[in-house]
Formats: sequence, structure tokens, C-alpha cells
Amino acid sequence: MSNILDKILARKVEEVAESMSRRPLTEVKTAMADVPAPRSLRRSLEQTPGGVISEFKRRSPSKDWIKRDARPEDIIPTYEAAGAAALSILTDHDFFGGSLADVVAARPLTSLPILRKEFIIDPYQIYEARAAGADAILLIAAAIGAARCHELAAVAKEAGLEVLLEIHSAEELEAYSPNVDVLGVNNRDLKVFRTDPEQSIRLFDQLPAGPLPISESGLLDPAVARRVLSAGYRGILVGEAFMKHDVPGDALKAYLNCLLNPADEA
Repeated sequence: MSNILDKILARKVEEVAESMSRRPLTEVKTAMADVPAPRSLRRSLEQTPGGVISEFKRRSPSKDWIKRDARPEDIIPTYEAAGAAALSILTDHDFFGGSLADVVAARPLTSLPILRKEFIIDPYQIYEARAAGADAILLIAAAIGAARCHELAAVAKEAGLEVLLEIHSAEELEAYSPNVDVLGVNNRDLKVFRTDPEQSIRLFDQLPAGPLPISESGLLDPAVARRVLSAGYRGILVGEAFMKHDVPGDALKAYLNCLLNPADEA
């Protein structure tokens, strides 16, 4: 498979320019004053059994459409009712079928913290996330490099947002800074979209002590997720395993039951 990440990033540069031309930064910053106070992603992960960040995701470059007609109002409340610690909402349109409008729609539907899951390359997207009602943003080390992660994490803090830094390898730990609240190990190699949950196990002992560690991708099986949590991770991010079901919240509820009560699996 060709390098999907490069294609996504090339398109993202165009998208940001288009968004800035439609809605100037001054207008976005003004809109930030009208959104609710941010909720803490880290605190919710620490306080919620299982620490599951449940994802709203219509499609994936590697799997195509998962749930083409998914609507926040049908899914977000079911995630909260089922015991999610937080929500991850994909806002990339061309490759994941999402939109920032999904965050706007989800905000009044839930008291859970919302992560804008996006390929953030510019401060504009951070202010845009806050104005939409997001509580945290994702920074991907493989996408923008260590120096840019440091810069954008500082911008996020200034905007009142928490930061989830995503890495895939030990080398990418250079992207960590004290402005990072949650450190996610992505078990998926974004260059080829291959997934190996053992990546989290291999990297855990090398992670810094400051941020809350979570594991992302490839955790469809609660038994695999339990092994990752047993290694020391404090949360997990799961999307496809829930979204492919008719009622994603029901899938989350069953998943959490297996995750937290392994004796019931039999």
C-alpha cells in the first residue's frame, strides 16, 4: 500500500487554506468565547473504569466505509450511557468521512470530553477545534515531527485544550513536551496502515512518566485490550469495533463487560 499519510497531509494543507479563506482566524477566536468550559480528557480517563475513548468514525482508508450514514445524535448518547470515558470524533472528510460539524453536533449531546481526532498541522485547526466545542486535540508525531508537535502543543494549552500526543515508535518520543496530557501509542503504522497491538507492550517501559499513557488501534478483542492495560496503560481508544455494529453503544457495553469482568467471557 502506498504511503497514505503523505496523501492525507497533502490534502490537509489545501483544506486548511480553504477553511481560512472561508472563516478568518479572528472570527474563529471570537466564537471560542461562546463554547462551554473544557472538560479534562485525562481526568475522565483516570476516573472511568476501563478508560475507553469511544470513537465516532464513518470510514477508514484501510477499510473503506464502516458506517456511511452515521449520525452523532444516534451514537454519541449511547456511548456515554454505556460507560465511555471520552469521545474521539474523526473530522477528516476525504479519507474518514468526517466533519468538524460532527463535533458541533455532539457537544450538546454529552457531558464527556471530546477529542477532535484530526491531522493537525496548523494552529488554525486548534482554535477551530475549541470553537466547535472540543476539549482536546490530537497531535501525530509521524505526521508533523517533534518540533512542530512542541509548537502546536503550546498553542493548544493557550487555547485551553488538552493534548493527546500520538507516537508509533521510540524515536517519536522526541515529540513529547510538558504540554502533553495524554500519550498514545498507536499500534497502527500510519504509513502503511498495518496494525500490531504488541507495539504498545514493546514501548511501555520507554514512555515518560508525566503524561497518562493510552493505547490506540487494533484493540477489537477485549482480551487484547486487557493485556495492554495490564502492561500499565490507563486507557484505550477503540473505534471500528463499535462503529461496525448497529448500535455502537451496545457494542461498547458488551466490550466493557468483557474487559472488566473476564470471568464472564466464558
